[in-house]
Amino acid sequence: MLRPQPARSGIAAALIVLAFSAVGVAQQAPHQFWVTTWGASQQIPEPQNTLLADYLRDSTLRQIVHVSMGGSELRVHLSNVMGIVALHFTSVHIAKPLAPDGSAIDPATDHALTFSGALDVTIPPGAEYISDPIAYALKPLSDVAISFHLDDPPVPETGHPGSRSTSYYVHGDEVSMPVLDGAGKVDHWYQIASIDVQASPGAASVVALGDSITDGHATTTNGNDRWTDVLAQRLQQSPRTQDIGVSNQGIGGNHLLTDGLGPDALARLDRDVLAPAGVRWVVVFEGVNDLGALSRRGDVAPSEHAALVARIEAAYEQIVSRAHAHGIRVIGATITPYSGSGYYHPGSAQEADREAVNAWIRTPGHFDDVIDFDRVVSDPEHPDRLLPAYDCGDHLHPSPAGYRAMGTAIPLSLFER
Repeated sequence: MLRPQPARSGIAAALIVLAFSAVGVAQQAPHQFWVTTWGASQQIPEPQNTLLADYLRDSTLRQIVHVSMGGSELRVHLSNVMGIVALHFTSVHIAKPLAPDGSAIDPATDHALTFSGALDVTIPPGAEYISDPIAYALKPLSDVAISFHLDDPPVPETGHPGSRSTSYYVHGDEVSMPVLDGAGKVDHWYQIASIDVQASPGAASVVALGDSITDGHATTTNGNDRWTDVLAQRLQQSPRTQDIGVSNQGIGGNHLLTDGLGPDALARLDRDVLAPAGVRWVVVFEGVNDLGALSRRGDVAPSEHAALVARIEAAYEQIVSRAHAHGIRVIGATITPYSGSGYYHPGSAQEADREAVNAWIRTPGHFDDVIDFDRVVSDPEHPDRLLPAYDCGDHLHPSPAGYRAMGTAIPLSLFER
């Protein structure tokens, strides 16, 4: 004969009450949703772009970055992804710089970052670390100074040579100093990867995956006039897109298929496109370095040209497939002209390759959407060349006017939900 068990019934009832209470708490608790507002792809800096180890031993490095969307809370990603030994940051601070081209900060805005509650952090080799969230009034399109102190230099350095932004370094722990008097200067970033802001669940970010034309070669140092900067400005000007951040993941000299200046685009896709917070779109603007390098040192057989075009198109397909698996829309950007380039010396065969790749990009069904940068900056009378007004002078990279035309030509409707 079964006997009633009131104690268990009481426990079950209590659990039900607790469950409903937990649901109520969960419904009332704010949902933390993070979106990338600034980012820079990581690589091992070339020898001419590294800082001497003595410069980074017992040293403070202050670096200024320009964000896209704003927020009331942020977190900073530090990087040791190229390091082969652990890297100890003894202190890390953020502040508002007084100008984009100087080391001075507003002391009233200086705040220490913590990592699991600690003021210092040791990042394992090959890893990235995210700071604890901090309440911070970050205005859209504003600058942030990130200052950190290292006892010992990284081995090797992780950085982004194409910062187009000046960084400052001095010996000693000076992370809170209003001005770094007598600081050394270098136009590169080191050991910083991105900044996230807390946003509503509808917010998102767009990643630009590219080479030097995305990185901003020939733009103004400390001027923030890359095509991605122009896009960020336009997104912030429209009420319908103000909750969209922009992360520039361009590397000068980058290739789709082979390592060169930085890992190839396929190799860095996970870290630079799929992992960052809140990514909903990626603009793929890569391929000119693959095309140009094929016959830079001399002519090759037509079969090699055809094989390269096929491999580039297959690489695009890989990017689309992997991004779609993460719910990210992929926007293809056509390759801009480079005839007359003194670096690649392209001829008719290279131009035919570029036209073939661009035809593939424009074909419906390959990318989710297309940005036709080729038609924006090419000379209508000589479509294999940059329009003179948009040419920085090397016949490969746009001028600041060319970058502005590119950023202005992007339909904001691509990012409206």
